[in-house]
Amino acid sequence: MFIRLLGPVELRAADGRAVEPAGAKRCAVLALLALELGRIVPVERLFELLWGEAPPAQARAALQGHIAALRKQIADSPFTLLTRAPGYRLDGPAELVDALLFERLTARAAGECAPEGDEPAAKLLREALDLWHGAAALANLPGTDLRHAVADRLDRHRTRALECWAERLLRLGRGADAVPELEHATEADGLYEPLAALLVRCLHQAGRFADALTAYHRARRRLAEELGVPPGRALQSAVDDMLAADPTPAPADAAPPAPAAPPAPRPSAPRPGASQLPRRAAGFVGRAAEQRWLDAECGGQRRSGSLAVVVGPAGAGKTATVVQWAHAAADAFPDGQLFADLNGFGPGHRTDPADVLGRFLRALGVEERELPEDRFARAALYRALTRGRRLLVVLDNAGDAEDVADLLPGGPDCATVITSRSSLEDVVVTEGAALLRLGALPAEDALGLLEHLLTRARVRAEPEAAATVAELCDRLPLALRIAAARLAAQPGWAVSDLVPELADERTRLQTLDTQGTISVRSALGLTVRRLSATAVQLLALLAAHPGPEADAHAAAALLRTDTAEARRALGSLAAHHLLTEDTPGRYRRHDLIRLYGAELLDERPESDRADATRALVDHFLAAAAHGAGLLQPGLDSFGPPAVPGPARPRLPDVRSALDWFRAEEPTIRGLVTSAADLGDHQRAWRLAYLANCLYYGAGRRTDRLACLRAGLRSALLTGDPAAVASMEASTARALSGIGRAEEAHRLALAAVARTEGTGGSVHVHAVTVLAVASAARGEHAEAVRLGERAIALADAHGLAEHAPFALSNTAALHGFAGDAGQALRRAREARALLAEHPQATYHLSAMVNEAHALQQLRRPAEAERAWRETTERCRAAGAVHLQAVAERHYADFLLDADRPVEATPHLRSALCLYERLGDAGLVRQLERRLAALSGAVTVAPSVRRALATASGPCRRRAGERGSPCGASPHRAEAGGHRRLTTVRRACLPGAYRSATGRAGSGGQPGPRPRSGGEA
Repeated sequence: MFIRLLGPVELRAADGRAVEPAGAKRCAVLALLALELGRIVPVERLFELLWGEAPPAQARAALQGHIAALRKQIADSPFTLLTRAPGYRLDGPAELVDALLFERLTARAAGECAPEGDEPAAKLLREALDLWHGAAALANLPGTDLRHAVADRLDRHRTRALECWAERLLRLGRGADAVPELEHATEADGLYEPLAALLVRCLHQAGRFADALTAYHRARRRLAEELGVPPGRALQSAVDDMLAADPTPAPADAAPPAPAAPPAPRPSAPRPGASQLPRRAAGFVGRAAEQRWLDAECGGQRRSGSLAVVVGPAGAGKTATVVQWAHAAADAFPDGQLFADLNGFGPGHRTDPADVLGRFLRALGVEERELPEDRFARAALYRALTRGRRLLVVLDNAGDAEDVADLLPGGPDCATVITSRSSLEDVVVTEGAALLRLGALPAEDALGLLEHLLTRARVRAEPEAAATVAELCDRLPLALRIAAARLAAQPGWAVSDLVPELADERTRLQTLDTQGTISVRSALGLTVRRLSATAVQLLALLAAHPGPEADAHAAAALLRTDTAEARRALGSLAAHHLLTEDTPGRYRRHDLIRLYGAELLDERPESDRADATRALVDHFLAAAAHGAGLLQPGLDSFGPPAVPGPARPRLPDVRSALDWFRAEEPTIRGLVTSAADLGDHQRAWRLAYLANCLYYGAGRRTDRLACLRAGLRSALLTGDPAAVASMEASTARALSGIGRAEEAHRLALAAVARTEGTGGSVHVHAVTVLAVASAARGEHAEAVRLGERAIALADAHGLAEHAPFALSNTAALHGFAGDAGQALRRAREARALLAEHPQATYHLSAMVNEAHALQQLRRPAEAERAWRETTERCRAAGAVHLQAVAERHYADFLLDADRPVEATPHLRSALCLYERLGDAGLVRQLERRLAALSGAVTVAPSVRRALATASGPCRRRAGERGSPCGASPHRAEAGGHRRLTTVRRACLPGAYRSATGRAGSGGQPGPRPRSGGEA
């Protein structure tokens, strides 16, 4: 049986019969499993292929039906379809899947070196191309985004194979054989220039000059009509080479070929060394690394002709940087330095490339009367005259690839540098240009520029104020120069006198205005003029986004569109350096651009800002509700479910939910405040409430408390008792977790009193939190009583989904009280209720409690298995706080068992995790313990080796700083290592040490926990 994917998806039986699985979705399941042959395909990825971002409620059942049917169809074949968590895996021979066989053949062909390998490579590529049986791969699959992405990848591989095959045939002198395939391919995609260029070359090699010229003109017209661009270098070179080799006249009805140069005029007294470079910018400071980069790419030591593109936001100093370098490098280009301002982002119209070509040709010695009138003829002449010369060409302020296409010199000894506010990705892709992104100045260079403009004495008299001015100017040279000009015009001002104007976001852009033609605002305005209406709208609406970064989902919510349209708008803003994509898919703004966007939003109807804020809050309410539901199944939503916007981020599991939350936490916290500022307190407190368990899972304790306090203020303003009690209990949980037991207890008491007699989930929650707060005050008997009361309330009122919270915390409370048997029972009850949610927060915390109880009950084998499983599960879920707790106490268990070598990596892991959590006290304690282990005089060599080689980012922590002050490692007794005694702080949920002392085999009385914790 053969699986065919390179066309419509089908199975080919051993007798050659084609068997198509019933339905497009079944074909899609087969296709994805076959493409990932031998690898597990997660269920969520199959959902995405079949239904996109919105799988139906019965998606899992439907998928299982397709899997069962496919198993029957392949029953007597070499393929086997297995169920393997978290999805399915198809096993079988790769050579029986056409797409995989295609990849193998093309890879073998790529390994054949030219020219000896051209013949065998051409045969392999022909065999690979013959595997295709349709115009497009996966042709009969549902039209989801994933299907398009996979099919596009396969189609690109086919195109590349066709290119390689044609290139090999050209070298073998058999280009004519490739013509039919190339003609068919260019008819299907006439905008892909490399294929069009190969068709021209193959037709020419076949002796079909007129057909080759016709193919060129057909491609040129299509590029002009559909994309508005001239031919790129590949297509241009193909026709240039053809005309140079065989100047046969064109057919009478054909337009004159664009690149054909007129008879070369005789230059009149060429002016070698003519320079058109503008003068250097006065007071140029910094950019040393960028100058070295330009030297390497385009300077005198380069190996051949080169092309560099320098891009960056308005005011970054692109022109000044390149001109400064060009003057320094001028001696490497004895035939001259040409310069043109293309005005791509300036006022008025762009510079006509024909006019630039005229100036360049005159500089190269062409008389005025001999200048061709036609732009394409000028371009051909320019390329001809630049061959054999050593020229530097600087093309400043380009708007797009079309601005520079005809201005690139033809000589291999020429170098070209282009500057632009646009990313000019077309030039990078089609011309192979090297790309340099110019951003803010380093802090030292920004201060150096101020010193040059204001004098060193004036700046160094107020270093802090000068540094503040630099930061408020985003360290952009244009803004720094304007700020310095303001100060220079007022010699009686101190540098600090300008800080209030710049610090006030309402006046900052006005301050950075010379009241003439130069200002940050006008520079940004010239950039914005080139944007689409949607991109301008997004730049304005992003002013309502309080976070440092935005993604396509948030942009889609603001624009009320889909993610594809949002990505296009974000891409346009990033391409013009109004946003920066530091992390794939996440875009940030500089402050000056954020303030400019706020001005744009102020120009729009007043309701737009409020509407944008509500759209963002609703988007994050929906996403947070989904993520919180993964961590805490059954969490109350308090009102109707949030209506998701046009696109919600895909959060298939706990780890993805926590990763999403860590990236979006500043935005969520800011939106709680923004919604409250609008008076929308219902949205504000609900967002804070839903974020609470995400904060805990991510270990963001300080930010969590700030967000919850803001939510509590909004809940109080709603007057809703359930809302107030929920936020009081949630805030009490957070306070308990950072050791503020008295505040936590007061708030928890208020929440219990407010909900007394309701018997609802809020009351169960409040009673459980009061139990935790009581334990934090050392009232263990009362804590156990309250915990058991919460469990009974949940049972009495049928609140099974809320019982795990009470059960897991009460298990910890029993452990504090020394009742390990009851702790074990309650922990296992919590786990049983959450059996279908193995990574839920209270399942993980119950696992910690269970391991502690087993350890306290002196069941070491079971305890070790429990600790190992707990640490692995917490690590897989990305639950940083619970993983830190589990790693630390697993290390305690191993140390109690006299196994320090095994304990060391867990201590190191805990140290790194607590550093991430910002728990300075535990970090110091763990550092002391590691240092003590490393420094104990009788520690065995094996232990020292383990300490020296333990992996992880905190490797330097132990053994490198000596024994910290206060650490007193005990010397070992004869025959073994002395266990190190430490104060082991309890941590709820679950992370407790027995109130009777150290858990483990000894169980001797020990110090009580310093503070309680919470879940």
